[in-house]
Amino acid sequence: MAHIHKSRRHGDGGIDQRGDRFRLRWRIGNRRHSKTIIGTAREARAELRRILGDADRGLRVVPGKLTLGVYIEEWLAGDTALAAKTKERYLQLARQQILPHLGACSLQDLRPAQVAEWHTLLLKSGGAGGKPLGARTVGHCHRLLHKALERAVSLELVARNVVHTVRPPKVDTKEIEILDRARIDAILAALEGKELHSIVSLALATGLRRGELCGLAWGAVDLDKAELRVERSLEQTQAGLRFKGPKTRSGRRTISLAASTVELIRAHRRQQAEQRLKLGMGRITDEDLVFARADGSPYPPNNLSRDWSRLRTGVAFHSLRHWHASALIASGLDVVAVSKRLGHSSPALTLSVYSHLFQGNDRRAAEAIEKALGSSLGPKFT
Repeated sequence: MAHIHKSRRHGDGGIDQRGDRFRLRWRIGNRRHSKTIIGTAREARAELRRILGDADRGLRVVPGKLTLGVYIEEWLAGDTALAAKTKERYLQLARQQILPHLGACSLQDLRPAQVAEWHTLLLKSGGAGGKPLGARTVGHCHRLLHKALERAVSLELVARNVVHTVRPPKVDTKEIEILDRARIDAILAALEGKELHSIVSLALATGLRRGELCGLAWGAVDLDKAELRVERSLEQTQAGLRFKGPKTRSGRRTISLAASTVELIRAHRRQQAEQRLKLGMGRITDEDLVFARADGSPYPPNNLSRDWSRLRTGVAFHSLRHWHASALIASGLDVVAVSKRLGHSSPALTLSVYSHLFQGNDRRAAEAIEKALGSSLGPKFT
């Protein structure tokens, strides 16, 4: 390299400086390697120490030309463990929020400062048309990048996950809007006699997710025992519809049904049986779907959301699940029981979503202690 002003030696490596550019040189076995960074002499020395330290620990320190963008695209294209819907969402986030800003960066050269600057950029103008992006969405992007780099660490493509040291932006906690009883009654009244009435009613009564309702088969419903089993859900992706099992063991669950819910499902089954008879489709079998199109084919989850939106309730279909959870909590049911019924992976997840609703049970807790201890805690005078 011409015009080298300074040269320093550090163990098995060296640094050549020209202005604010530093060429790091080191040896692994009989092979020589180098990389150039822009910064200060202190940063250059720290980077070389890190490289030599990683080499001593047997970590990959050979500079590569693999960019973050190429790495993420190859990972998502080849990872068969990811659910199709999850992969679509990851690709969307990566292509819209990660690759345009960090994709050209070398996978090994990404630094915490760049991640922090990326957060700031997304919050300021990362949305459609250069609008600000919400902190919650930026958090999703952050977690995707973290996941990608964790995999890179496990493959020894990088020595560390630089996202570890950068916190995602704080999300302002907004209490989930819970439909009140008056609005629920109004919605059900408006749906009386319409096709959506049964599926909306069952969503309120069980808290099932949209895909779980659309994937529910008659073989998973036992009206004599007043229960149903959640064994799968219907997923809609760009490739089409497919049934899939729950993501976690807790997602596979049995839900008890109230007497009124059993009567609701019985009535729905009778109506479906009559319709099938008129169309010459034969009797209902265990494989048939509880909620299906007129020809018996699956009812796409996106169609359910579309039909729901036409009611102009101002809330998403998922709000029915939130209402169910709020009703359970208001009844005094403990967080573990609520979590199991909702199919959450852990009670911690339930608390993270509905913690503000559990706070209302604290007065009940004080009353329970009073009842249990009576006057035992009162002052004693002699």
